[in-house]
Amino acid sequence: MAISPTEVRSEPASFRDPANRVFHVGDEVLRGLDPQAAEHWRALSGSTFFPALVAAQKVCATEDAPPTLVPAATGTPWAAVLRHERIPFVSHPYEWSFSMLRDAALLHLEILTAALGEGFTTKDGSAYNLQWRGAQPVFIDIGSFEPVRDGEPWAGYRQFCQTVLYPLMLTAHLGVDFQPWLRARVDGIEADELRPLFNGARRLRPGVLTHLHLHRAMQQRNATASTTEVRDQLRAAGFSRELLLATVRGIEKLVRKLDRRPPESHWSDYQRTCGYSARDRVAKEQFVAVAVAAGTRPRLVLDLGANDGRYSRLAAGHADYVVAVEQDPTVVDELYRQLRSEGQRRILPLVLDLADPSPGGGWRGVERAGFADRASADVVLALAVVHHLAIGRNVPLPEVVDWLAGLTASGGAVVVEFVHPEDPMATRLLANKPAGLFPDYRRDTFETLLAARGRITDRLELPSGTRTLYRTVMGG
Repeated sequence: MAISPTEVRSEPASFRDPANRVFHVGDEVLRGLDPQAAEHWRALSGSTFFPALVAAQKVCATEDAPPTLVPAATGTPWAAVLRHERIPFVSHPYEWSFSMLRDAALLHLEILTAALGEGFTTKDGSAYNLQWRGAQPVFIDIGSFEPVRDGEPWAGYRQFCQTVLYPLMLTAHLGVDFQPWLRARVDGIEADELRPLFNGARRLRPGVLTHLHLHRAMQQRNATASTTEVRDQLRAAGFSRELLLATVRGIEKLVRKLDRRPPESHWSDYQRTCGYSARDRVAKEQFVAVAVAAGTRPRLVLDLGANDGRYSRLAAGHADYVVAVEQDPTVVDELYRQLRSEGQRRILPLVLDLADPSPGGGWRGVERAGFADRASADVVLALAVVHHLAIGRNVPLPEVVDWLAGLTASGGAVVVEFVHPEDPMATRLLANKPAGLFPDYRRDTFETLLAARGRITDRLELPSGTRTLYRTVMGG
């Protein structure tokens, strides 16, 4: 049966390359190709390297689909349509930890090296061309592959520098978290923004002279030259596919060297410092396990304030996929490394400030969807989070409850922990605020707010007597 055009949604982030466009039809992800892109796809699917990368799950699974599934961008129908596997949760590079961005970079370079070996290249170098299956990166931009032309450099090099290499160097060499820098501009960090930070002896740090200062000098020298003129100059200078491959391997070697041993973080030792008794911890774990498992198996669970991932792992035993959100990049990086070593494919750790979550960005503010627009969870875990938002960040309790409800799918459940005002953690936070600033921060007020937004199905006061857990079906 043909699908009505009204059921087809174009992907807002897929407009920059007119040769192909991504669409959503229900749960399906489809890509329309123009005649040249369709020809490239036929050559790509007939290669040796591409099917091997798909089989290794390094590139998203892709197959031919009926061209009638998506409408034409203009009056001319698409020459071909592809069907891609759906990634469980779309994230952005500024939500990744250092090790995540580095691993994504290494995968991109591995794929590019394999492609060059069979006469292909990638025309993009953006970090946004990768996503995650849990702790495993996967390349998703099939439309980026095209035949390589002798004597031409990697077209994606500048994008790779701005969205991958420069952020990694910023953190590895200067100890500065790259996430706010990447979030600020959808095109990444410009060389001119970074150069003042790498003067003097810092110019000699790995990769800085070649990929920052010399790269910028080349950009300035060729600022008025056309792309054709630059290509002709490179061919005349003897630039070859072998030199291109050597350049890519050199970048890969550099990326592998970049590392940062993160500083100690208060949250990195959360389980020892959080103040839960053994009885509290056992009771809390049992409540969470039952709450997540209740009803239909969740497709997506959000664990807000995941810390070391203890409850994310618990939820993963009862759900298809878990997104573990934590503000501290150090904690997320450690969690990612652990999940990677375990081969975990169903827990995705992300760096996110709950009081300042990722907004929409790029063209018209929708090219990169905000966190709330991507998060439609069957279960939301908000354990030991409410007091940090309501007291620590001065977010009114009604706003906190409304926000939690907004992250759930229709009929979704929120499993939330309310820390009483007399709890030691709440007392510590309140001590730093003016007296009487939070008169409505009370258990009865919180329960009333929950009941107004949904149906409280279960509650448990922990043995300590200063914390209560609730399972609430929102809208129920």
